[in-house]
Amino acid sequence: MKPPPRNTASMMVAVGSEAISGKVVLVTGGTGSFGTAFVEELLANHEPAAIRIYSRDELKQSEMQQRFDDDRLRFFIGDVRSVERLTMASRGVDVVVHAAALKQVPACEYNPFEAVQTNVVGAENVVSAAIANGVPHTLAISTDKAVNPVNLYGATKLCAEKIITQGNVYAGNSPSRFASVRYGNVVGSRGSVIPLFKKQAGEGVLTVTDEAMTRFWITLEHAVGFVIASIERMRGGEVFVPRIPSMRLRDLAEAVAPGATRKIVGIRPGEKVHEVLITEDESRHAVRFDDCIAIYPSFGFWNHDEYPQGEELPPGFRYSSDANDSWIEIDELRLLAGLVPTA
Repeated sequence: MKPPPRNTASMMVAVGSEAISGKVVLVTGGTGSFGTAFVEELLANHEPAAIRIYSRDELKQSEMQQRFDDDRLRFFIGDVRSVERLTMASRGVDVVVHAAALKQVPACEYNPFEAVQTNVVGAENVVSAAIANGVPHTLAISTDKAVNPVNLYGATKLCAEKIITQGNVYAGNSPSRFASVRYGNVVGSRGSVIPLFKKQAGEGVLTVTDEAMTRFWITLEHAVGFVIASIERMRGGEVFVPRIPSMRLRDLAEAVAPGATRKIVGIRPGEKVHEVLITEDESRHAVRFDDCIAIYPSFGFWNHDEYPQGEELPPGFRYSSDANDSWIEIDELRLLAGLVPTA
């Protein structure tokens, strides 16, 4: 696989996106890390007619309203567990970006009923509301944890992916179309390892789960741009996976705190040593483009002629963080993690 360009974030953000310009956009989970960055990008570069922020936290909504102070923003208090509220919020909407989820692995393990209600039933409700209102484009945000899941969070996101894909079947002849994007942990977001390492660096001891661990690297900026690009290209039923580099956990520890003592604590329950974004079985019905790999539906009745035809993947192809051919080394990690000032 040809390594993707390093400056992929800027390539992903199509300024003045036709899928967004002049359109009404609904963002579930709109006050989260992704939602906030997504809204900021849309307001700055894509001229939406309106953006509806749908979330449960009135305080975060108030803070977001003060931060952006833009009359194109609308704030809806609501939970994705409520199909009635979602249906009301999505009236007259052109694009839905579904980012709401319970995402913390330990919390989902301890509260499985709640995880299923939000991540699985919530996805069903998003599909139902979009079909009821004829929303043309709905794009859901998934995760590498949905691939061969070993924890409840991953299992719920796998279910959500399947629900989103099959939403196209439920939509029938309506204009509503559904697709997903799937990527790994967003570096620097709330709960990620970089803020933890930075905090521990001052104490001189970093807690490392496994020095052999590898992860795909995607920044919040890149994730936002990739979502916008995926809205542009979606036909319905795809799972879009960005072509992104990998990094070694031991290199990240060295980048954040050179010479610090490392305490090996072992991987947590439900955690993997390496990430997988595409399995061998999925690669049989996936194609490669310069910036991403698109997994197309495997059902024979699907009209595959509608999809762009990219490069076929070799037999047995598996997209995993340890077998990647694009890597971020220590010096670049320091720069990307904000540890070295840019010129």
